Amino acid sequence: LLGADPALDPDVANSGPLTINLWLGLQLLPTVPILAFQPLVEIFLHSYTYPSALVSGGYQKLYSFIERHGKEVVQRGEQEFGLSASDSINNLIFTLGFNAFGGFSLFLPTLIGTIASDKTGLQARLRDEVKQVCGSSSSGLSFDSLKDMELVNSVVYETLRMNPPVQLQYARARKDFQLASHDSAFDIKKGELLCGYQPLAMRDSNVFDEPESFKPDRFVGKGKELLSYLFWSNGPQTGSPTESNKQCAAKDFVTMSASLIVARIFQRYDSISGDSGKITAVEKAN
Repeated sequence: LLGADPALDPDVANSGPLTINLWLGLQLLPTVPILAFQPLVEIFLHSYTYPSALVSGGYQKLYSFIERHGKEVVQRGEQEFGLSASDSINNLIFTLGFNAFGGFSLFLPTLIGTIASDKTGLQARLRDEVKQVCGSSSSGLSFDSLKDMELVNSVVYETLRMNPPVQLQYARARKDFQLASHDSAFDIKKGELLCGYQPLAMRDSNVFDEPESFKPDRFVGKGKELLSYLFWSNGPQTGSPTESNKQCAAKDFVTMSASLIVARIFQRYDSISGDSGKITAVEKAN
């Protein structure tokens, strides 16, 4: 994103992930459900805004790295989007740390673990599809080639349906409106705080057949019509992020990058085994 190698700064190269995890943790801790030690958790962990001084030192190192080594990107923020240099850098840190690093740290282990633990022959089918579309050479694999990998894409979508990396979304109503479900309607008043719980929304038995089951082919063929009910990005997968709808700006890059990783795995390996904590790959035979 920056066109800069973290190795240019030993502090970022060695402790960047830890710095970002601490920064993320401080922001997410007030919203993370902890069932033990109640009501102490609510009183001492979920009731306060934590001081930024706890992570400001590490954040400043990331800020300085972008300021020194990402000048071209920062200037683009200023010249093309009218942002100040400071706003550009802070937005880049949020994109790198929260959206990219934070999101993929949760999603990729789940995706790989789901594939690795499958006992239905899914891996052989993924391998065959990847081989058919782009062969075994990495030069044949691109974002464009993913368009012909229906199963690979469907597995990514189904994993996002079952285990969205961000489960909760909050927003305040901008106007009075009526929120309708299949069989009920609720009057929402301007200013009211709404919370969306993604796992519940995407396991609706009125929409998805056997919603509690992982079905790798769910979004293949006519199943693509169900993408309008895939809300992991705080909006339908068929929608587009805008300045006003709060949908994940990188939703398409997330799905394409994940599909690209899965495709690359099955270009390079015959199979993988294990769970999200430890994965073993078996090399392809020459």
